[in-house]
Amino acid sequence: MRGAARTFAVVLSALGLYACASAPAPKPIAGLAPVLSPQSKPAPPIAASTPPLRFADLTGWNQEDHAAALDAFRAGCGVNKNAAWREVCLRARDLGPQDETISRAFLETNFRLQPVADQGLLTGYFAPEYPARKRRGGAFTAPVRAKPADMTILDLGPFDPQFQGKKVTGRVREGQFEPYPERAVIEKTPDKTPLAWMKPEDLFFLQIQGSGVLVFADGERQKALFAAGNGRPFVGIASAMRDKGLLADNDTSGDAIRTWLAEHRGPEAEAIMRLDPRYVFFTLQPDDGQETVGAAGAVLTPGRAIAIDPAKHAFGELYWISAEAPALTGAFPAYRRLAVALDAGGAIKGDVRADLYMGTGPLAGVEAGRVRHRLKMVALQPVIDQPAAQTAVVAAVEPAPTPAGSKP
Repeated sequence: MRGAARTFAVVLSALGLYACASAPAPKPIAGLAPVLSPQSKPAPPIAASTPPLRFADLTGWNQEDHAAALDAFRAGCGVNKNAAWREVCLRARDLGPQDETISRAFLETNFRLQPVADQGLLTGYFAPEYPARKRRGGAFTAPVRAKPADMTILDLGPFDPQFQGKKVTGRVREGQFEPYPERAVIEKTPDKTPLAWMKPEDLFFLQIQGSGVLVFADGERQKALFAAGNGRPFVGIASAMRDKGLLADNDTSGDAIRTWLAEHRGPEAEAIMRLDPRYVFFTLQPDDGQETVGAAGAVLTPGRAIAIDPAKHAFGELYWISAEAPALTGAFPAYRRLAVALDAGGAIKGDVRADLYMGTGPLAGVEAGRVRHRLKMVALQPVIDQPAAQTAVVAAVEPAPTPAGSKP
């Protein structure tokens, strides 16, 4: 215990946070409705001169699968502990699965719309399946590493509200807290107890996705789950490969990058991959056949779950994403749908930045690798006036009473 306490003290000292140890409790995350009772009213519009956004104003709202969207919200909303979100989550779960009409009525009466900043970027990700081996051999030369014993991850939020959602990763060496090494240093360090062995380009993409399934030669399947990152920022290699003339301007999809790395396996590919200093460590567990669990601790629904920046948004919140103008060849022209914030990623930073989960396997990977669209986001905020919301839902789905003396 003394050693652990001393390490913690060293970390705090290095960060200059001793003076913050008695700071007041963090304030609620910005953007969450500060509503604590069913009688509370929605927050006012952003500005008096700005008319409230209506669901009818959302391009693609009439074509949305509202029943599927409500199902996805119902499955993941429990991760949000804010009182207003708990209330609307309970309502959705009490309602249960419904048809399109009732689902749409529920969404339109239990939420109000609030645009998020301006324009950003939508990308896609998936849970890949890759071959792996228990021993090193042939092309399987990259070790899948477990979280190092000397790694320390410190959550800064409890020390100062301005650091809510911020963490630092490092290690203590000779009494000093220092950043954890970059990819190049880690890869040059031998691993005596690797979890598995993979092809280098497969491991690189597994680290980008954050999780996946490893398939061994005997047919055994293991889930590789995110255990920790080295704390370094993610640096995409697509731009560098394009600038070096290794890939065409409009052909920097995930498939194109992975194919190039496989064809140039060895020092040439290693030099490109090491342009990204971020490194991810994993833990293995038997494959249960279920979809991946995101950073929020909930199962990800393909096409309905997004990774967001937890410093800007809260897990369990609901967003309308509208993305168009794809930058990559072969991409779908637009993505317009409701999605639940259930995951995070090293490259997902900022107010209008989202990563759409596509599912598991090769087909999901092909689609995910082509998503690079201009993004607009609209947040759905809970309406807590429950009686009014219930009345509106009933009015939307029940016929008006037949006047006395008329035929039914």
